[in-house]
Amino acid sequence: MSEPPIDVLPASAPAAPPGDGAAAPPRTRWLWFAAALALTVSVAGMALAWFVQQRVDVLQQELVRRQQDSHGQAAEARMLAKQAEEGMREAAAKVALLEARVAEVSIQRGQLEELIQSLSRSRDENVLVDIDASLRVAMQQTAITGSAEPLVAALKQADERLARYNQPQLERVRRAIARDLERVRSVGVPDLPSLSAKLDDVVRLVDDLPLLAVAEPRKPAPARAASKPASQPSAPASSGPSAWAEAWSDTWSSVSERVWSEVKSLVRVTRIEHPEAMLLAPEQAFFVRENLKLRLLNARLALLSRQYEAAQSDIAAARAALARYFDHSSRRWTQASDLIGQVAASARHVRVPRPDETLAALSTASAVR
Repeated sequence: MSEPPIDVLPASAPAAPPGDGAAAPPRTRWLWFAAALALTVSVAGMALAWFVQQRVDVLQQELVRRQQDSHGQAAEARMLAKQAEEGMREAAAKVALLEARVAEVSIQRGQLEELIQSLSRSRDENVLVDIDASLRVAMQQTAITGSAEPLVAALKQADERLARYNQPQLERVRRAIARDLERVRSVGVPDLPSLSAKLDDVVRLVDDLPLLAVAEPRKPAPARAASKPASQPSAPASSGPSAWAEAWSDTWSSVSERVWSEVKSLVRVTRIEHPEAMLLAPEQAFFVRENLKLRLLNARLALLSRQYEAAQSDIAAARAALARYFDHSSRRWTQASDLIGQVAASARHVRVPRPDETLAALSTASAVR
């Protein structure tokens, strides 16, 4: 701070007159007061300047400290920013990897869902395909064996399988199977094993059938009962000639009956429709029986081969031979004739119906899926 100017009298100024001495002390006091005031102001200015300087130093130190702190914080911030950038890069890489993983998982999930759906569809389709294949195999077996049992068994198995599967959309197939099963069961297919067994029985009876050309011995008639019971006591010997006559008569009657029965067994009166049957020589009877057996065996083979026309032809020839060369009054002939008649009545071609309705329902169900 600038000090106030002090007025100094010049040395050349004339001295005050003696009459002005009373006025000089107040002026000096003002001078001293002004000097004291100036000194006070100077001290105050110096103190203020020192205080300001100290304050400036403190501010400078605080500024330096804060500047140093700001530099440290800036370095730390740069380091944190670098770490954050590196973390962000790592996070971005991880996010990219996770996005790739998520995309892969979503693709796999889609594939898995498609696989599950395809498995569900394939299970239904496999059931339908298996039933269709089993029915076609059963149809082939029916065509080979001539029996409806393979087809009936296949239809039953298909119905049981669909019942266990329990799918409402397959009820139409089950209804078609039920109708086809009823239609197949209603067909009377000949029982080839039983017909073959009957023909075998006839073949075994051929050797025991009596021929018309060979006279079979008749069983003797039962002897007539005696006129008197054996328990009845004989007449006393004292009866005389009448007893001898009665004994002679009984003996003659028994002898004559025996002779007459023997004579009747030598002569037999029989009506023969085919006279040539009586012209068979005894050695030809063997060939007649063997020929009849061959006819029956051929008919059996024809039945097993389902050649019903050939079987009917052989059975007709066997029946003709049986009626021409063998004795109709024999019980075995009657039995053989009945068995051959049963075989001839049953040996007919019966067409087993195809399960077309079931196959059509299976095709429709497969097409819908």
